[in-house]
Amino acid sequence: MGLTTDVIVIGAGAIGLAIALELRWRGVNVTIVTRSFAEAATQAAAGMLAPEAEGIAPGAMLNLCLRSRALYPAWVDKLEHLTGIHVGYWACGILAPMMTQVADRAAASWCDRSQIDQLQPGLGTEVVGGYWYPQDAQVNNRALAQALWAAAQSAGVELQEGITIAQVQSQNGRITGLQTAAGELLQADHYILATGAWSQALLPIPVVPRKGQMLSVQVPAGENLALKTVLFGEAIYLVPRQDGRIVIGATSENVGFLAGNTPFGLQQLLAEAIRLYPSLQHYPLQETWWGFRPATPDELPILGSSPYANLTLATGHYRNGILLTPITASLIADWVVDQQADPLLAAFSWSRFSPAVAAGTN
Repeated sequence: MGLTTDVIVIGAGAIGLAIALELRWRGVNVTIVTRSFAEAATQAAAGMLAPEAEGIAPGAMLNLCLRSRALYPAWVDKLEHLTGIHVGYWACGILAPMMTQVADRAAASWCDRSQIDQLQPGLGTEVVGGYWYPQDAQVNNRALAQALWAAAQSAGVELQEGITIAQVQSQNGRITGLQTAAGELLQADHYILATGAWSQALLPIPVVPRKGQMLSVQVPAGENLALKTVLFGEAIYLVPRQDGRIVIGATSENVGFLAGNTPFGLQQLLAEAIRLYPSLQHYPLQETWWGFRPATPDELPILGSSPYANLTLATGHYRNGILLTPITASLIADWVVDQQADPLLAAFSWSRFSPAVAAGTN
């Protein structure tokens, strides 16, 4: 049996869930279809909200990230109130320690080693200083995904898991339906592609998987969490959770959808993590995992219009999917419901890759 609704969102990562929820809050009937909730990049992220620590160059991307970071406190308050799920938003700031002094960054002043030690004691002996970004923050990405799923359910979004889209059917520049692997035809007035690293399976846009391996350690019971801020190192990041868990990541591997952790990848992470924060070597390992970031050639997302009049794109967020979730949901809902295109969307249009897209659609 097929499905007909106002909007079908393909993909149930943080981006797809947040868009569907925002549309539902605006009175739109929405269905999410996904192959697997658990495989989304959301589940494998660290949850850093780090537009400044990432060193994003001034321009449209930095503006988009800063706007999204500003939305976070009120946005997560609303989610937590609706669901009762604490999503671990923590305005802890982010410290970027350096092993060698680098040129001044536009958004922060250099802190020498004595200043760094006041912000976060216990760093490795090779650290000479760094940069402090007090406005950057973090969220527990897995808890956020659970809260978004619960909020979407309570708002009346229809959630269909275990659905594989085999083919996108189109005619005269419009999507006419989604053919599932089970032979069903799913139809809507409008479609939103939010399938992350798997986007190219449905549409010839240049989004490819970039594998990231990660692991976590746990501060032993009875021992206070000495790491009080995110450490954004030159080759590693450490994200302390308030429950004593410390997330360590991440590799960046151009290996397609090759699954699994590797000894080499985990060894790299552990060596760099211990070099940056030596106390980690005494903490018990808790978990290892991996995920696939959706990367574009310019490492910027693809947002807004598509080659089809009734298909909107929300993919390619690469390293910043969690950070950009609230602003993406807001801008895409404005576009779909009110046909209002925020000026920022122009910088992230699929048309910047249009020659490649056009070649793939002929």
